[in-house]
Amino acid sequence: MDMLIEYLPFLIPVILMELLLSLTALIHIFRHPHYKFGNKPVWIVIVLFCQIIGPIIYFVFGRGEE
Repeated sequence: MDMLIEYLPFLIPVILMELLLSLTALIHIFRHPHYKFGNKPVWIVIVLFCQIIGPIIYFVFGRGEE
């Protein structure tokens, strides 16, 4: 338990960044119907289950033209 408290100052920003990235990606997925690859259900699964890397993959490869 002491080890967790020791790493807490590092973990909190990482967790907040992951939540912010995921939320931003999910909002974008629901608002925009066009994607470079895949479709809405595929991107939702990728964003939710691939933690930090999922939203980054979406914004790099999946985000379509506005």
